[in-house]
Amino acid sequence: MKMKEIRSLGQQLGLKFPVGMTKIEAVRCIQRAEGNFDCFGRAEQAFCDQASCMFHTECLSVSKAQRPPETAAPN
Repeated sequence: MKMKEIRSLGQQLGLKFPVGMTKIEAVRCIQRAEGNFDCFGRAEQAFCDQASCMFHTECLSVSKAQRPPETAAPN
């Protein structure tokens, strides 16, 4: 989802996003305004049980991208 779409969703909820707010911060504001957990981009182990969330698929991608690379097990 592009930032323009996220801003539009925020406006529908009466939110105003300051210039410079990241996409992750904006989505989390929307989640809070909807009464949900502000968990976007925080899915541990690339798992989230909130399948009905409109940000679910993108959240898992963002979460995976933000995880540190796994280290190889010592031999």
